[in-house]
Amino acid sequence: MEPLNAPRGGPGAHYTPTMILFGRSRLKRTVDAQLDAAREGLSGVLVLKGPPGIGKTTLLAYAVARATGMRITQISGKEAEQDLALAGLHRLLLPFLSDLDRLPAPQRDALRAAFGLVADIHPDRLLIGLATLTLLANSAASQPLLCVCDDAQWLDEESLTILAFVARRLHADRITLLFAVREPDAGVRLLDDLPQAVLPELARYDSHALLARTLSTRIEQDIAERIVTEAAGNPLALRELAGDLESPAGADPVPLSERLPLGRQLQARYLRQSQALPQPTRTLLLVIAADPTGDRALVWRAVTRLDGTAGTGELADLATPATAAGLLLLQPAPAFRHPLIRSAVYDGSTPADRRRAHAALAAVTDARTDADRRAWHLAAACEGRDETTAAELEQAAARAQARGGYSAACAFLARAADLTPRAAPRAERLLTACEAALAAGLPDRAEALLHQAASDAGTAHLARRLRLQGAIHIQNGRETPAATDLLAAARAYRPSDRRAARDTLLEAFQAVLGASWLGGDVTASTVAQAALDLPAAPGPPDPADLLLTAHATQVLQGPQAAAPLLRAAVGALAGADTGPSDVRLLLLGLIAAHELWDGEAFRAIAARTVETSRDLGALDMLRVSLHAVASVETWCGRFTEAESNFAAFRELVGAIDGSGRLAEGSDVILQGWRGNEEATRAAMAAMDVERSERASGGVRLHTTRTALAVLENGSSNYANALAVARQGYAEDPVYYGNPALVEMVEAGVRSGDRDAAQAALLRLSPRASAAGTPWALGLLTRSQALLADDAEAGGLYRQALGHLRAGDIRTELARTHLLYGEWLRRRRHRGEAREQLRSAFHLFSGMGAQAFADRTLHELRAIGDKTPRRTPATVSELTPREGHIAGLAARGATNQEIATQLFISSSTVEYHLRKVFQKLAITSRRQLPRVPEQPVVS
Repeated sequence: MEPLNAPRGGPGAHYTPTMILFGRSRLKRTVDAQLDAAREGLSGVLVLKGPPGIGKTTLLAYAVARATGMRITQISGKEAEQDLALAGLHRLLLPFLSDLDRLPAPQRDALRAAFGLVADIHPDRLLIGLATLTLLANSAASQPLLCVCDDAQWLDEESLTILAFVARRLHADRITLLFAVREPDAGVRLLDDLPQAVLPELARYDSHALLARTLSTRIEQDIAERIVTEAAGNPLALRELAGDLESPAGADPVPLSERLPLGRQLQARYLRQSQALPQPTRTLLLVIAADPTGDRALVWRAVTRLDGTAGTGELADLATPATAAGLLLLQPAPAFRHPLIRSAVYDGSTPADRRRAHAALAAVTDARTDADRRAWHLAAACEGRDETTAAELEQAAARAQARGGYSAACAFLARAADLTPRAAPRAERLLTACEAALAAGLPDRAEALLHQAASDAGTAHLARRLRLQGAIHIQNGRETPAATDLLAAARAYRPSDRRAARDTLLEAFQAVLGASWLGGDVTASTVAQAALDLPAAPGPPDPADLLLTAHATQVLQGPQAAAPLLRAAVGALAGADTGPSDVRLLLLGLIAAHELWDGEAFRAIAARTVETSRDLGALDMLRVSLHAVASVETWCGRFTEAESNFAAFRELVGAIDGSGRLAEGSDVILQGWRGNEEATRAAMAAMDVERSERASGGVRLHTTRTALAVLENGSSNYANALAVARQGYAEDPVYYGNPALVEMVEAGVRSGDRDAAQAALLRLSPRASAAGTPWALGLLTRSQALLADDAEAGGLYRQALGHLRAGDIRTELARTHLLYGEWLRRRRHRGEAREQLRSAFHLFSGMGAQAFADRTLHELRAIGDKTPRRTPATVSELTPREGHIAGLAARGATNQEIATQLFISSSTVEYHLRKVFQKLAITSRRQLPRVPEQPVVS
């Protein structure tokens, strides 16, 4: 089938159905299986890897030839386009852009903005990825689709990131996506988690067979052996050496150098061949090497500008010596037969000749329709500093950034800085390039640019440089030095820019949250004192000011002094129409609500942010808010909803980092309450390893400890629970340390260490009283009941039940029923104990808190209550993905809405729903709410 957009010199130029691929039978079967899967309704991804000339492009062409009945879109990465944001993606999607209006509005607008079709929209990269997935899946719905990407190592960073995202989300979309990556010098890591196939060297007998098929006449055996040995199993090298035999120059192959890698050996041969061509033809080759567009008219205008004699002929005439030598192809557009030829021509020319070629291309490139490419050619044409060209590159960077092309913007700005004559603007451009690199998730590149800027900036931009260094440390997971730099930046900002100082201090608190401790001269108290020393802003404080002051007070003066300030800050955030404006405020607002045990405000902030961040495509905000919603659903005993949101969180993080590694253990608090011993202990072990490797942990560490303490208390392992809780008590972290106190009281009483329990209660009491919320008061009165004498304990338990009912914290409500029932049983109030224990059991079993349910059953048996019979629900047969989709569908979400939430296609949603219906023996979505989603105890 004719490809929709065959690349110049691409796969179609390297394979015909009559060709034989020697030594590639297994790989051909793999490719055929991928194509068959797409025809049958599924999807497949394969990354072909190997050195130059090993046959990757030919195997891709085999796939194209075998893709009968399929639509085909294919591109090749272009070395000269690596710094043009989304250039590769645009070429791949060009045949489908007429279908943009079929996309959901946020996706449609994101893709249009990415390709420069609309202005004033700044698309999120993952929203562009979701739009790409939906666009391709929509096309494949009517006809299976083959997407081919050759030389993926030369794609621009944004395109490769988005295609890797799409590849990871494919499942039942009728799409086959094939990549080819040059190794070992490619350095491409974004595709590492995808299915791989490394093309091996040809065996000697396959090499002999290929040589015999390549030659038109028989040759002596010793010459054939020499060629096979020289080629070292590389098909391209074999063909080149065979071509030497049949060339007019003679019958003996030119030996390859044994001292160079094979790719460089072939490149050297191509350079010799190109240098033997007439000068006008060599000029043509250099122009084609300098610009990958394949635009005949553009190439011809540039060539005639460089060589006036060329204008008397035509491009085909000028190209004839190169096409005859097998270096150049003219159809469907001017292109080199192999990328190594392009490298040989470009790298083998003199710097002066390259500059002249780029200058000619810049002169003939339309500044209105292709301003970015023109600016890049101008930059390549410069020999020294040039402010005019630097300014054009800066404008190109702004355009790239507006389209979400942060790595391209970084490249434009870095090159602009190279061309900038004066030190001050050069430093400014380097710092802006550093910011773009951070936005692109390239902290190492950002750090290199920051160090480069330091020599030009001097004492200027000190605050900005320190703030950027802190941001780099945060991206690299180095929270301790991050806090040091951010605090120094805030102090440098303070005399001239209060708002920047405040925002930087908020970032410093973010670093504090990520670290389990802060070393050196910077502590949480130091950051807090700097926050309180900041002059007040004119007018009423905004939520950011309220949060900063509240958290600083919490650190320096304790929970009692901070409680009213935390309430004011949380109220401002919870009352806003759209939720927090950025991730810092969201994180600090959620932690403030948690410190107050204010589940209602916590849920309000998180849920509203989920809604608005989905509408806006603000995926970093969505990531944090999804985890927050899942956490509050866990505390409220809605484990099904919690699992659904944790699954959405994992889907999103997996879409961001590919492997999903950053989401490992993210649902540990849910697993602790469920009594999942394996998952909870594994999360704690992973946290211990991480903490030993770097001084970090922070909120994640203390949440994991809390989950383990909950598991141990639920499993009646009270001594273990006390040991875990003691760690939190000893460290008494500023944030998320309070749950350890609650666990320590129960574990201390049950293990016989009342002194430990009393110490924990002594610390808990003023904090919970200051918070004053139903959740806080319920935990406090229950903890007091555990240590009270018989005359007071019963009343305290009943007060705790009342508080926790009002707060809708069903996990702790059930636990209080259990503790009260245990207390009643030990005092031989069997009837009342049975009532409390049955209430606890029904709550625990209904939510799926298995360890606590088993502990409750043990108590019920002790008073002779009939043991309930446990029957597993049918839904246990569902995979996590199927259960998540079923839950969303049961709540009324459409396939497209589910697809948008999970970053998959609607056809994949439909596929999983069919599997759900088959497993549950149902026929409609209306039946889904009646399917139990947790193990049922009756």
